[in-house]
Amino acid sequence: MSIESNTQSVEDIREKMNVSKAYERLTKLFDDGVYTEIDAFAKSKDGYAEAAAAHGTVGGIGVYAFAQNSDVNGGAMSKAQAVKIKKLYDLALKTGEPVVALYDSVGGRLDEGTQLMAAYGDILKYSSNLSGVVPQISVVLGKCFGTQALIAAGADIVIMSEKAEMSLETSGENASAQLNAQHGTAHIVSKDEDEAIEKAKALIAVLPSNNLSCACVAYDSISEQGTSDIHTTAVQAALNVCDEDSAIELQQEYGKAVSVVLATVNGTTVGMVATSEKILDGKSCSKAARFIRFCDAFSIPVVTFVDAQKFSCIKSAAKLTSAYAEATTAKVTFVTGDAFGSVYIAAAGTGASADLTFAWTTASISALSPEAEAVIMLGDDLGGKLKGSKNPQADRKAVVEEYQKQHLTALDAAENGYVEDIINPEDTRAKLIAALDMLANKRVSTLPKKHNNLYI
Repeated sequence: MSIESNTQSVEDIREKMNVSKAYERLTKLFDDGVYTEIDAFAKSKDGYAEAAAAHGTVGGIGVYAFAQNSDVNGGAMSKAQAVKIKKLYDLALKTGEPVVALYDSVGGRLDEGTQLMAAYGDILKYSSNLSGVVPQISVVLGKCFGTQALIAAGADIVIMSEKAEMSLETSGENASAQLNAQHGTAHIVSKDEDEAIEKAKALIAVLPSNNLSCACVAYDSISEQGTSDIHTTAVQAALNVCDEDSAIELQQEYGKAVSVVLATVNGTTVGMVATSEKILDGKSCSKAARFIRFCDAFSIPVVTFVDAQKFSCIKSAAKLTSAYAEATTAKVTFVTGDAFGSVYIAAAGTGASADLTFAWTTASISALSPEAEAVIMLGDDLGGKLKGSKNPQADRKAVVEEYQKQHLTALDAAENGYVEDIINPEDTRAKLIAALDMLANKRVSTLPKKHNNLYI
């Protein structure tokens, strides 16, 4: 065969490949649709591998990505596909660049038997080794069943299109994007695949490329989101300090007592944790703990907005306490309302190892619940105040509220060294920008160990 005819054959093959779903999706992901393919002509038995793997830029940031090709054998996992993905993971590890995985597959090539099991095991191992080194984003655009679902769910952030399905079972039952969002597996659900890919691109823009680098941010796009007042909720206060249009909320349908948000503040990428209910349940604590550990892995500052009174689950509260205490990234807390007992200690105080804690002028901070502290501190005086009462329950509540207003104030907490400063709500953004600047070069040496065992 002549060189000319051989070249023509290669171009014909490439042209056929480029019209398949996998290549179309990579074109949407990478800047100007330009990328360098990895193992472009790798064969899988009688055809080409069921996935495309490539490197390119997303918003000018280097990114590795693979897309399962449902137009080739349904995108079924094979030994050849696994080799491609392993090579991509290995390159990402060497160069310290994020990985975006686009999933759309009917499952695995069962005719490969034990080779398929070994292939799955290798990908799981490589993906786990990358965890905490470079950000991994899974984008589920079609079917994702069995072991592939396990791999996809292990990413730092999971995005699903509304019509996508993901489950450990090999059927579509209980695999919808909405159910995965409610169970906390899917961090973001998008209306279609174009929006899902755009969400992945938005995340790449705010995340550091690896655990040793800082996030790239366009400083000319910074503008303030809004201001706060005493009636603003903790969640809205968090959103108000973000640069305009920079906030990306994760796991909205799971653990709704807490909101977690990736955003920029004056160009600095931060992870926001904000309470939205007075009682923090188990799912909400687990959600916040995982997010804090993710932020810490990539040295993203954690900014917490607290207005809560207690936990409802000891085990999950311990997870959250552990995540805060172990995190060595910069940690800044704003108490916007209540912070009582273990909630203050775990999320805002010394137990959280917060670098700086600020309180709004209307904040209420206590080592115990207001009622418990009032009973202890007032002692016999409480009985005296209620003596002869016609409505003891209502009068007791009034006494506790009065005690709280007089003694559990932000000023009392500041005088005892529990908060650094008392601020007006409208000054929150300016105070946070100054705090982030102060903590920009924070370095902490930790004890030599593999990890603690409190999160599991």
